[in-house]
Amino acid sequence: MSASLQPAELGFFTQLASSPSLSAAGRDMGITTAAVSKHLAQMEKRLGVALVNRTTRRMSLTPEGEVLVEHARRILREIDDLQELLSSQKGTPKGLLRVNATLGFGRSHVSPVVSRFVQQYPDVDVQLQLSVNPPPLSDDAFDVCIRFGEPPDARVIARRVAPNRRVLCASPDYLARHGHPKEPRDLMSHNCIGIRQGDEAYGLWRLTTGRGAKEHTESIKTRGNVTTNDGEIAVNWALDGLGIVMRAEWDVNRYLASGRLVQVLPKGASRNRPCGMMRG
Repeated sequence: MSASLQPAELGFFTQLASSPSLSAAGRDMGITTAAVSKHLAQMEKRLGVALVNRTTRRMSLTPEGEVLVEHARRILREIDDLQELLSSQKGTPKGLLRVNATLGFGRSHVSPVVSRFVQQYPDVDVQLQLSVNPPPLSDDAFDVCIRFGEPPDARVIARRVAPNRRVLCASPDYLARHGHPKEPRDLMSHNCIGIRQGDEAYGLWRLTTGRGAKEHTESIKTRGNVTTNDGEIAVNWALDGLGIVMRAEWDVNRYLASGRLVQVLPKGASRNRPCGMMRG
């Protein structure tokens, strides 16, 4: 039979050593005195030494028992310390976190989140890179990538951050001079501010109306005398009265609320959903 101690026996013996008698130890452990005596006898037989001096009313530890309880208590304290250390490590993120996002969304929304995150977890180093044309998700340069639309690859671990709609809007001044479009095809006779970003089809606006079985998407080829690859510039041009722009709600909501921009064709919107994506 093996003479090695079992981990559970360390706890058993330290509790036994703290009790005045076998019967008191049994009460503390919730087992019978006979069970305590049997367990102790099995340990002594396996180790080949007596651990406890038994008397009618009391018990005392042998020199070998004193050695065992001293080391058992130390080992159990170290186990508790290790568990506490591991728990604290789990609750305190550390290391490098590399994040990539699109330029406008990253500047307006991801950057403030990063600021709050590093204040809460100062042991994390965050590298935020914003891209006009974000790299493919297969690029291993980043840990977290914020993207718009559905994940292009089923192997990508993705979590939806929030729904997002693109809306058409223009300044009250522009609409006063050129009139309000009544239907999507009216946009073809308006000055539409063009944005060249990523792989999106330039100058082609897809407008969705209705819901469920009545949902309908119409593609409109637009024209205009100003284009840019920067969404913030496009919004500023719309504020200046240069034309109609299609932008995400998060980018123009404050201007719609203040009245500096007015939504055009409110029943038509281009649906797009941003997702926080992590490679799997």
